[in-house]
Amino acid sequence: MALTMTTAASAGDRRGRARVVLALLGVALVVTVLLSVSIGPSGLSTSEVWSLLGDAAAGRFDAIGSTSHVILFDIRLPRTVLGALAGAALAVAGAMLQGLFRNPLADPGLVGVSSGAALGAVLVIVLGSALITPIVGALRIGALPVAAFFGGFVTTLVLYAIATRQGRTSVGTMLLAGIAIGALAGAVTSYMVFRSDDLQLRELSFWSMGSLGGATWLKIAIAAPPVLLVLALSPFIARGLDALVLGESEARHLGIDVERLKTLVIFAVALAVGAAVAFCGVIGFVGIIVPHVLRLAIGPEHRTLLPGSALLGAALLIGADIVCRTIVAPAELPIGIVTAVLGAPVFLSILLRRRSVIDL
Repeated sequence: MALTMTTAASAGDRRGRARVVLALLGVALVVTVLLSVSIGPSGLSTSEVWSLLGDAAAGRFDAIGSTSHVILFDIRLPRTVLGALAGAALAVAGAMLQGLFRNPLADPGLVGVSSGAALGAVLVIVLGSALITPIVGALRIGALPVAAFFGGFVTTLVLYAIATRQGRTSVGTMLLAGIAIGALAGAVTSYMVFRSDDLQLRELSFWSMGSLGGATWLKIAIAAPPVLLVLALSPFIARGLDALVLGESEARHLGIDVERLKTLVIFAVALAVGAAVAFCGVIGFVGIIVPHVLRLAIGPEHRTLLPGSALLGAALLIGADIVCRTIVAPAELPIGIVTAVLGAPVFLSILLRRRSVIDL
């Protein structure tokens, strides 16, 4: 009985700490958003930013069309919102993949899901104008996320089928299959780049390292629904992922429809990664940094891990974008460089700690 009371108290303490951490992450996200719209190479001062935001909140739009208004509402704010959506999508997708494969080494970029999503989008950019110009010319911005979704969906499906046998997922097989799938998708993408014209080449140039530079409100309107849908699905997936940690047989005994859960996770990962990759390019390591840090802070329970990943992922990518815009101003550093510098050491630390259990 004493042991039961101690366990319950420990669980209560962990949940209380998780609530505090989630509140702090919410504050951190607000702070990074305000910094993102206030910092930039232009001459727009912080006081002007606050004045414009205050006017917009009060319904006063006297400054519409001015240079300051354009910089804030047509450049900085869309970029910040797209960064928040992409960061939340990649972080939550990483947490879901790690729950599905029951291993913290899973990440959309490392196991080829991002490469597959990028391939789908690249095929639309390069082949779309040649094959169905009248349709794609008008709907390309909508065709990109659809193609990226199917690319990510097929990649995730193939990866799970290869890595899982008799209810067990081999981590070594997962990583090697992800490398192979990513290399194949990268080879086809490189061929598409090779055969593209100058205009398409400029459009494709940011894919290899990612960028938020092309953010517009139209892109946000297209990217937001799938990302928000995945975030809305996450509470319904969380309990199943917690049960899946014990193994598929044990999860079934707990009343979890494992096949339905796997389908939902694969669909959600593909949708989230496809939306992020379609408009931001391939941005690596967000899906491995964020869940790993949060597990150390609040534990592995997905009920808190998934919303925490969304908040921290959004703040992380916005913060990385601030660094990209300021560290070499007035030029812009590709955002994938910053996330790789942050993520590679985290990946290596996980790998070194788990090398004794990785079965190649």
